[in-house]
Amino acid sequence: MDMLYNSDTYSVMHLQVDDALVPVRPDVPALARHGFEIVDKRSGKEIYLEGSWAEQFQAHLRAWQENAPTQEEVEDTLAGYAELAQNPVVVH
Repeated sequence: MDMLYNSDTYSVMHLQVDDALVPVRPDVPALARHGFEIVDKRSGKEIYLEGSWAEQFQAHLRAWQENAPTQEEVEDTLAGYAELAQNPVVVH
């Protein structure tokens, strides 16, 4: 688990599953799994992105590494994802 971003408004964590902890049949190849948790601190809600949503978010991260966005640009992007958040943060 890696903290990618943390501000007064949002936090973003990158979560990766350790394949050694996932029981897998020997005849079935293990797939690398990862996702991103975005917490909207104002609303107290979070969203977990995986699959194609995680891939889309990872594309944003790559673009940010190349273009060095402002904090406002990052937070505007996170706000778009946070609109989808339904789960209240109970313990974080």
